[in-house]
Amino acid sequence: MTESRWRRPLGAVRARLMAEVNSAVHGQDLHLERYDRPLGDPGLFGPQSVVWRVHGHPAGMLTGGFAALLLQSLHPLAMAAVDAHSDFRTDPTGRLNRTARFVTTTTLGSTAAAEQAIESVRRIHPRIHGTAPDGRPYRADDPELLTWVHTAEVRCFLAGYQTYSATPLTAAECDSYYAQVALIAERLGAVEVPRSRAEVERYLDRLRPELRATPAALDCARFLRGFGRSARERAVVRVLTNGSVDLLPDWARAELGIRRPGPVRAGWDRPLARGCGRLLVWACGPSEIRRAAHARAAGRQ
Repeated sequence: MTESRWRRPLGAVRARLMAEVNSAVHGQDLHLERYDRPLGDPGLFGPQSVVWRVHGHPAGMLTGGFAALLLQSLHPLAMAAVDAHSDFRTDPTGRLNRTARFVTTTTLGSTAAAEQAIESVRRIHPRIHGTAPDGRPYRADDPELLTWVHTAEVRCFLAGYQTYSATPLTAAECDSYYAQVALIAERLGAVEVPRSRAEVERYLDRLRPELRATPAALDCARFLRGFGRSARERAVVRVLTNGSVDLLPDWARAELGIRRPGPVRAGWDRPLARGCGRLLVWACGPSEIRRAAHARAAGRQ
């Protein structure tokens, strides 16, 4: 009787939270046609892949996504391109929607939908070029810059999953994740993409002398930590961005001037982000997108 009495109000709360998360992350239209057909198509990776597992965890992807934006901003040329050509300040929700849509489509979408998303980005990249404040030219289709953006992103996605998932990957599965997801970067035009944990760490060590916090990067970090369309959304974002800071390498936090001592991150930021993450996982459950993708891959309506 008691369980039955609470089932309806809890269901309403869950539905409302899921609608808010979908609106903030994916926009109003989930475009399920990208995920539910053709039957039997596994997409680029398939439901048994480590990529589906990592990219299907809401808390890991949100914290990892915020961490990725912070880490990516430390490359002066990448940040110059974002600062000059992105609308993240005027339309941050739209920017989040487009980024999430690309990751979700290439991960869970049909083969055709994933390839279309990649080709769309490849068409846009040549239009994004200019000169950074330090006088160096940049191009969004620069293969080495594409490798940086990809590596910083997936390194943070995996760190988010490993920190906030109840079932972290084994060392071998982590290597498999990097090897599998390299496909996306290579199809976008990246070169010498790291394909294991060891290769990722060597790559970051090699690029470390080139990475620094420009004024634009510091401005981006401040903007991210205050992002949100309402007081409640801003509070959630602050919890998640504090959790994302914990995912960054020590040197990246130092470059960005983020002073969150280890005891604060471990004893306050991480538990709060983990609690918020559990709420998101409970609210999102197997999302409509994920259900559609699994049904398509299994060959059922």
